[in-house]
Amino acid sequence: KKGSMKNMKVKKYLMMKTEFWMTGKTNHNYLNSGIDLYAKRIKHFTSFDIREIKIPKAKSPEEVIQSEQDQILKLLQPNDRLILLDEKGKIFTSIEFSKYVQQQFNTSPNRLIFLIGGAYGFGPELYKRANSLISLSKFTFPHDLVRIIFLEQFYRCLTILNNHPYQH
Repeated sequence: KKGSMKNMKVKKYLMMKTEFWMTGKTNHNYLNSGIDLYAKRIKHFTSFDIREIKIPKAKSPEEVIQSEQDQILKLLQPNDRLILLDEKGKIFTSIEFSKYVQQQFNTSPNRLIFLIGGAYGFGPELYKRANSLISLSKFTFPHDLVRIIFLEQFYRCLTILNNHPYQH
């Protein structure tokens, strides 16, 4: 079967620390419930945490971007692998994303961090610091909804890597 993951070696994902960072709060309880559900499911496959980055209020979009960037850069460690969820990023199928994540697990020395930025995007220093950019779609989604879409896709990826029937 083309695109099958059965012959791929899955290694290191249990040791790898994976984190999902997001700026600001999720404003809808139904989305928070979904985020919690997928976070629990993901933890069956890998060490996983969600970090909500609190950003002080700023007056202009430029100040918001700078504030978010400064906060995030302070939290990063030199060996972290930072992947930005960005509209300019590479778009994957679920199978391709699984292969990509497996590659990250096999080559990342420390933490693997997926980051959703704020409403105004990322600052230039975060783009420079990022190891790669991925996009969930060519569509534009509400910021809160992207969180649960990504978590479902990350869970799906882990089930593919583990030949779990969820992906069917």
